[in-house]
Amino acid sequence: MTDTEHETLEMSGGCQCGAVRYHAILALDTAHLCHCRMCQKAVGNYFEALVGADNATLVWTRGAPTGFMSSQFVERGFCQRCGTPLFYRDVTAGHTSLTIGSLDHPAVVRPCSHDGIEGRMPWFADIVALPDRGRTEDGDSADWAAAIEASNRQHPDHDTNDWPE
Repeated sequence: MTDTEHETLEMSGGCQCGAVRYHAILALDTAHLCHCRMCQKAVGNYFEALVGADNATLVWTRGAPTGFMSSQFVERGFCQRCGTPLFYRDVTAGHTSLTIGSLDHPAVVRPCSHDGIEGRMPWFADIVALPDRGRTEDGDSADWAAAIEASNRQHPDHDTNDWPE
């Protein structure tokens, strides 16, 4: 691969409720975890996981995200109905950074770097040593997981012609 070639992946994604869906060609070498305070606030978490897509390849296939200008140069997009964070966009650039968690298959996108490390939690490296408490569907949580599954309104991790079905 030359400096001008990038590993890419074609993928769909969308919000939790299914009101907003997209399709894009991802530039996998842009995948990263941003720990800056603005990203933390935008997703309500310790970091935001993002991967870039050229704006020419990003197509909103159902609905459209609502935008919020978190600074003069940065627009953040989310589903107005369910609140799912969908993107970060530097308005001066030609690409949009999609939230990796909103992809239909997020496990195939492996982050390449940590950015905004001034906001990284001081104990971040220690989280891999936390004990696993098992799967939601196991043990004492099984009844709760079954009740959630029976009333699940989450859009499936694939494109659908209509939603809700």
